[in-house]
Amino acid sequence: MSLQFDITAQDPNTGARAGTLTINGKGVQTPVFMPVGTVGAVRAMTPWELERAGASIVLANTYHLSIRPGEQLIEKAGGLHKFMGWKQLLLTDSGGFQIFSLPKVKVSDEGVSFQYEVDGQKVFLSPERSIQIQNQLGADIIMAFDECVPYPSPYQKAEEAVRRTTQWAKRCARAHTQENQTLFGIIQGSTYGDLRQRSVSELLNIGFQGYAIGGVSVGEGLEIMKEVLEMTVPQLPVTPPRYLMGVGLPEDILASVERGIDMFDCVIPTRYARSAGLFTNRGRIRLTHKKYKRDFYPIEPQCGCYTCQHFSRAYLRHLFLNNEMLASVLASIHNTFFYQNFMRQIQEALKKEKFASFQKDFLSGYEIAPKGPSLKRQWQEKSDSDDFLT
Repeated sequence: MSLQFDITAQDPNTGARAGTLTINGKGVQTPVFMPVGTVGAVRAMTPWELERAGASIVLANTYHLSIRPGEQLIEKAGGLHKFMGWKQLLLTDSGGFQIFSLPKVKVSDEGVSFQYEVDGQKVFLSPERSIQIQNQLGADIIMAFDECVPYPSPYQKAEEAVRRTTQWAKRCARAHTQENQTLFGIIQGSTYGDLRQRSVSELLNIGFQGYAIGGVSVGEGLEIMKEVLEMTVPQLPVTPPRYLMGVGLPEDILASVERGIDMFDCVIPTRYARSAGLFTNRGRIRLTHKKYKRDFYPIEPQCGCYTCQHFSRAYLRHLFLNNEMLASVLASIHNTFFYQNFMRQIQEALKKEKFASFQKDFLSGYEIAPKGPSLKRQWQEKSDSDDFLT
């Protein structure tokens, strides 16, 4: 077994816990946030900057890498670690989430047929093929192929997806041959408690080294996500790590840690950064706002990232308004550092048995943005009506 997970601290009043996840001799402190490098690169970030920000594990996407440049080329290059110049841990997802969001997808018990959105190439992906690709990519953690349904989803459709996900998980487990790679199963069931419990039970019978909760962050909102976690996590054993897929706002992470989640990933830090959305301890700010034109303070005065140590809000605003590439780089450095530092603070609070007070203090000073137009659209319109992002 290539994975070892040791729980080092447990909050006495909630399900929150801190731990050490060790894979192939490399250790990661949990709860952990994984930056997303879909095609083998975290956008606007070098591996050196990722490590400098404190990232210890990065996620890449099986579907995209298999199409371009292809798993054979990456394997020939020495594996994905070497190909992308990343020496720390890597996780590859199975590609299921991305595939099921494409148009004209045909799903059967055998697998999924679809067209690649870039060039229209016809592709068939089965559980065995997904595992084969991930084995060739050589990530430390790989994911079973699953069927993710949208929200809201009719009960019958969600039930069918659970049945298929279980069957595919069995096939993934049989196809997986690399002992130095850890295989996680993915729990489905939409918002239905009995389906979530059934999915957990069936995956436990198969046996995986870690368990991911899929089918959230698909439009259901924070309160429903909490309900899904509360009906799912208590069914899981204590020791395997628990991974909540695709969840990444600070308020979502805190609520999920409170309910016993150990691992997170999301594109939010770098995606928001490219649209001038910066995370601070007060909330998310939009640097294209006119109030920052003559603001010579850093994004976050107490932040230790490279961007905050050297540049002002006024300078970053100037870069964004001039469509300068450096704007995305500097903003991504800050947001990545913010997230990694945020997770370190959660870890320390858990070790000191002060998670509840940390959560309360953080949220009391953090303005959660209401729902509204996309960041990209707001930036393009250059609206000066709001300070905090929606």
